[in-house]
Amino acid sequence: MNSQGKKIKVLFFSRWYPYRNDPMLGLFVQRHAEAVGQFCDVSVLYIQEDEKIKGKTFETEQYTQNGVFTLIIYYRKSKKAVFGRILNVYKYLKAYQKGWNIIKKQNIKPDIIHTNILTRTGIIALYFRLFRKIPYIITEHWSRYLNNSLSYKGYFRKIFTRVVVKRASALTTVTINLMKAMKINHLTNANTFIIPNVVDTDKFFPKKKPILNSKKRIIHISCFEDVSKNISGIIRSVQKLSLIRQDFELRFVGDGMDKNDLEVYAQRSGVKDSFVFFDGLMEGQQIIDFLNTADFLIQFSNYENLPVVIIEAFACGLPVLSSDVGGIAEYLNGDRGILVKAGDEEAFIEKLDYMLSNHSIFDSEKIREYAVNNFSNKVIGESFFNIYNKILISGKK
Repeated sequence: MNSQGKKIKVLFFSRWYPYRNDPMLGLFVQRHAEAVGQFCDVSVLYIQEDEKIKGKTFETEQYTQNGVFTLIIYYRKSKKAVFGRILNVYKYLKAYQKGWNIIKKQNIKPDIIHTNILTRTGIIALYFRLFRKIPYIITEHWSRYLNNSLSYKGYFRKIFTRVVVKRASALTTVTINLMKAMKINHLTNANTFIIPNVVDTDKFFPKKKPILNSKKRIIHISCFEDVSKNISGIIRSVQKLSLIRQDFELRFVGDGMDKNDLEVYAQRSGVKDSFVFFDGLMEGQQIIDFLNTADFLIQFSNYENLPVVIIEAFACGLPVLSSDVGGIAEYLNGDRGILVKAGDEEAFIEKLDYMLSNHSIFDSEKIREYAVNNFSNKVIGESFFNIYNKILISGKK
């Protein structure tokens, strides 16, 4: 509640958010919004380019899901070289104006703005702070600030990002590792907090009667982008392990830019549809049920921050084998799985072999308890609420 005894109104901005062409994009932001929604009135304003729009410049989509009012403004992307880029910036800003007008008409003017994933959303939030006196906080998820990502570049981008971060009322990151990486890039704020990703532990939980597979089942869930996720490295490792033992299967879940190429790679490696299976995109209850058919989850990313799939696996009581990248080691220890050096396929194969034989030694109930105590909607939602409340009570802009 705010000082008038009313629920705090929070408006989320985000660089990524689930939309009609990609229901998985920025799903972790949507889940943060839903967690906050247990304590505040939460709305989302998301702007998305779409070159498939025909006959008009903008389209509007709005709905309420799990208590969160979501407004998506689509704008038709221009493909022209130089002038098109300028036109797209204009359309992007115009879309925010249209969205804000709808927000005002529905009388949901926010007390605070919660912007996710910089830089452009932060510039919009800074505008509202300067000209409409609405404070904002930032939550950063992006691994772009890590040294091996190489995607945080551009003189003006860095200048604007520093200003946006400094002028925020608070900064949160999902891992200590990401916070340190931002500091190295001179992105600092006097009020910085670590709030991890969230999992709905009321939905993600172990089945009472485990499903017994004819083979031990490993699961990997990702966006199928091989440069960061190193799925090709997983396929090579499985191919080599299949020469030693044949009592397992690996199920790939998801979709993405490299999926077709990776299926071809698995076929050429001789493991597709024998040891490696591609099950496609899954959502909602389907992915929860599928997680509960697995014995453990694997990740072998080259760089990463804190994948939501890891804490979803924890909520289902599953141990995890992962590369030691980003902030994963902050949450994955010997009680919940095993870490290996990124890119070390020999070590990955060795630990994969070990996990196949010993996954049952990990205490499923304790893994589940850890997820509830650290990543549940209540824990994460209340953490953000406390930050909002302190900002509004102090009048800090």
